[in-house]
Amino acid sequence: MTPGRPPATAPEPHTADQATEDAMSNATTVSPAHSASTASTLITNIAALVTNDPSLGDGSPLGLVQDAAIAIEGDRVVWTGDQSKAPATDNRIDAGGRAVVPGLVDSHSHLVFAGDRTREFNARMSGRAYSAGGIRTTVAATRAASDAELEANLTRYLHEALRQGTTTFETKSGYGLTVEDEARALRIAAAHTDEVTYLGAHIVSPDYAEDPAAYVALVTGEMLDACAPYARWVDVFCEKGAFDGDQARAILTAGKAKGLHPRVHANQLTYGPGVQLAVELDAASADHCTHLTDADVDALASGRTVATLLPGAEFSTRAEWPDARRLLDAGVTVALSTDCNPGSSFTSSVPFCIALAVRDMGMTPDEAMWSATAGGAAALRRDDIGRLTPGARADLLLLDAPSHVHLAYRPGVPLVSGVWRSGVREV
Repeated sequence: MTPGRPPATAPEPHTADQATEDAMSNATTVSPAHSASTASTLITNIAALVTNDPSLGDGSPLGLVQDAAIAIEGDRVVWTGDQSKAPATDNRIDAGGRAVVPGLVDSHSHLVFAGDRTREFNARMSGRAYSAGGIRTTVAATRAASDAELEANLTRYLHEALRQGTTTFETKSGYGLTVEDEARALRIAAAHTDEVTYLGAHIVSPDYAEDPAAYVALVTGEMLDACAPYARWVDVFCEKGAFDGDQARAILTAGKAKGLHPRVHANQLTYGPGVQLAVELDAASADHCTHLTDADVDALASGRTVATLLPGAEFSTRAEWPDARRLLDAGVTVALSTDCNPGSSFTSSVPFCIALAVRDMGMTPDEAMWSATAGGAAALRRDDIGRLTPGARADLLLLDAPSHVHLAYRPGVPLVSGVWRSGVREV
């Protein structure tokens, strides 16, 4: 949803005074985690607080509150507003005139892999065009790696992302392309996040290069059966060189029948059917959205499917930038994510993607901030993250800056000085 377009599952708006009353009520009645015996913490002296609730603060989509405070109890936010009206709490933290924003939501990554593709990147930067074929290099390395090696690699990049403010992440399989390797990738991922995506349809497995139909049958049959217990989502790379529209529809429909909800790699390298298919199947997200017709934009604007833009991929492949301004002006819901993977976007930094989106994709700093938080939550169909209002999960960042605008204004600078996830400070 664009700033100003409320989410379909948005909670009822809160005024600052209502939030105070709700906080006192929620502190004792929401759940055992919010019982009177649970320690509460107030972060005060916040120069600018991004709530993503337009009923608060300045009334903008960011719900920006100046001279603010936020109260946390257990794993939830229980109060947000002007610090002069803050409730009493057990503990206080002085933000020192810094900004506080919601934890960043990375709704598209590929973190279960082995090896890297340094040579491919070096060659591409020397003039070779990117193609999906490079995925096969990572498939070979991933198949050869042990479970322990894959998990160590995953946790390394998760810690790296956390230090840069990512508190919720989605990640996919797609570098195994056998029943056993796809299932183990999802099993490893599921130990670290609830947002796990089955992407057996990343490319046609090299083992089935001469018989793509047989691979589609495997992806929709035995492989799906083995992978579905570990996943929430099903995804497909709908692209020339990967899977066409009919194959993608069959894969996504089979996943839905197993209780997995669709997401689609759509319209990254060329114009194609991916976006239209995503909207038709009520996919949570159509990801990349680089090459769009007017009909594609209209479809996204009329449906619930989020357009997730992944500027790290364009940066790393010297490809055409997605036109975020076109989507936003049409009323499309936009998310920003990293697409962290070893081939086409080897960055775990959402702040870097925010800076790229502002510099090269036509987004304002406010829009990019919203899309990297509330937009990512919408792409995961979550209403408990991506905002800082009573009842939301207490995922928040303390920036070493007086405003969220500095994330775009000072690209490459490590501005995240504190990270709370589910009410616990982890950085």
